[in-house]
Amino acid sequence: MHWGSWLQQETAEWDIHLSHEQLRQFHRYYELLVEKNKVMNLTAITEEKEVYIKHFYDSLTLARVIPLNRVRSVIDVGTGAGFPGLALKIAFPHLRVVLLDSLKKRVNFLNEVVEELGLTRVECIHGRAEEFGKKKGYRQNFDLATARAVARLNVLAEYCLPFVKVGGHFIAMKGPDVKEEMEEAGKALHTLGKTTLEVKQFRLPEEMGTRSLLWMKKRDHTPKAYPRKAGTPAKQPLV
Repeated sequence: MHWGSWLQQETAEWDIHLSHEQLRQFHRYYELLVEKNKVMNLTAITEEKEVYIKHFYDSLTLARVIPLNRVRSVIDVGTGAGFPGLALKIAFPHLRVVLLDSLKKRVNFLNEVVEELGLTRVECIHGRAEEFGKKKGYRQNFDLATARAVARLNVLAEYCLPFVKVGGHFIAMKGPDVKEEMEEAGKALHTLGKTTLEVKQFRLPEEMGTRSLLWMKKRDHTPKAYPRKAGTPAKQPLV
């Protein structure tokens, strides 16, 4: 099967219309990922079918809960090998995308991909969310913050919500079991922006697992005390 054509057909249902050029970019991204993965650990998933479903398709599911054509700026916190942020940039070229990761080698890889694919308005940053969440130009400056499987929701909220504008959104990408996380994050979501929370669950194609998108809307400013200094959110989560 030609997995690019498959991706094109599947995502058309969510009002994503991938051109031949975008399909070429996805394929080249796949090639670069597998190539670089031989010398550094970027992903445990390297088979083409799995990369297309578990990385590309999965990343684009954000379009199922939020109209990304109306979003202008996205920050992907703890982006790793670029999921979902870089996949979103390929599918929605109008986006200003910031990819934030704490490992320099991964950021170097992302810069290579961005250059190779000829993408513009993508910033790959080596740093920690707790530091950049305080910085002018980043703090409360994004329509959408997202993160995939980085930390439990009460910790992740402190990493991500300081980046989101009032009225903007935060989408946490999770596996199937989220009830407990959602319950324990109630205080954090209120403290960090009086944030609403909804969940959308779906199954990946080809029996590749269940996913949950935890979708939050920020209704108030994040207090100046947050995020706390590096390491504190993980060690002393808001509960």
